[in-house]
Amino acid sequence: MFDADDLLDDMFTEALQREVMTQDKKAKEAMRERLVAIAPNRQFHLEERCEETQLRYKAIEQTHSLVCAEDVIGREDDKKEIIGFLLNPNVKDNVSILPIVGIGGLGKTTIAQLVFNDEVIKKHFEEKLWVCASENFEVKIIVEKILQRVKNRKPENLEMNTLVNNLWKEISGKRYLLVLDDVWNEDHEKWFSLKNLLMGGARGSRILVTTHSKIVAKITQTILPHFLKGLDAQKSWSLFKKMAFVEGEESKSAYFVEFRKEILKKCVGIPLAIRTIGSLLYFKNSKIEWLSFKNNELSKIPQKETDILPTLKLSYDHLPSHLKQCFSYCSLFPKNYKINKSCLIKM
Repeated sequence: MFDADDLLDDMFTEALQREVMTQDKKAKEAMRERLVAIAPNRQFHLEERCEETQLRYKAIEQTHSLVCAEDVIGREDDKKEIIGFLLNPNVKDNVSILPIVGIGGLGKTTIAQLVFNDEVIKKHFEEKLWVCASENFEVKIIVEKILQRVKNRKPENLEMNTLVNNLWKEISGKRYLLVLDDVWNEDHEKWFSLKNLLMGGARGSRILVTTHSKIVAKITQTILPHFLKGLDAQKSWSLFKKMAFVEGEESKSAYFVEFRKEILKKCVGIPLAIRTIGSLLYFKNSKIEWLSFKNNELSKIPQKETDILPTLKLSYDHLPSHLKQCFSYCSLFPKNYKINKSCLIKM
């Protein structure tokens, strides 16, 4: 025996399934036809790549004091002017402070590194200290970093009073040079608290502060800041050739001179932007590849003298897909955070 209602239900279900499958098949065919129609027009401006583009540099984490002077182009005058201030005997304050100010990518840290490692500076100062201040500007942390540079070991859970006493013992009566790199703190009270702890140096002690903020410069300065500018056209091209062409083959740059004006216009004299674009073009050896880069990628970068992020994003766009994912996960961590490798891998 059978139930007529059950039979009807089964027939209805089967018919419904066939209808769904038919509609699904029609939808897939329609989508395929649309993609075929779109492909010749390249409406999405997609570009086929046989392999992932490589870059000639690696991102750095915290800043440091070392630099290869031969790799720096166009900063001789800035270096000379800053060293002139550091050695000036007519400055009235025992400890004087000079901010180096400029937007990201101009080379503030590089200038500070050049000065820090100059032979004249090495002989002039009894103590040279480099501290990356960054966004986490807490007086105790800064003092701990300074003592770590002096003693080559990290202080272990000391009270603030002990840290201050140790700092005074190390700098009191000494002519020191302290570089506070990448300062973001715009809190005048925090800076005032730190400044009071650094005033024990001998006459002629100097502090260099690198910052993108004019407000930071205003609250830290004891003399007028040194404002860093972009490279001129000639120096920009010299740096670009260094980054974009294989060593010894710079003469080939004549073939690409027609792209020179537009490339440098987009970089607006910012060394980091020049290095980024030069590195991307290093592996492109034909005019067709350069033209494709100019039309499909360079043309989309807005020309803004105060924002190089769109240019830097090009280097991200050219990362292999697996590194893009890794890079994105790294962005979850705060700036200058010490990332645990196992934790990152698990994520």
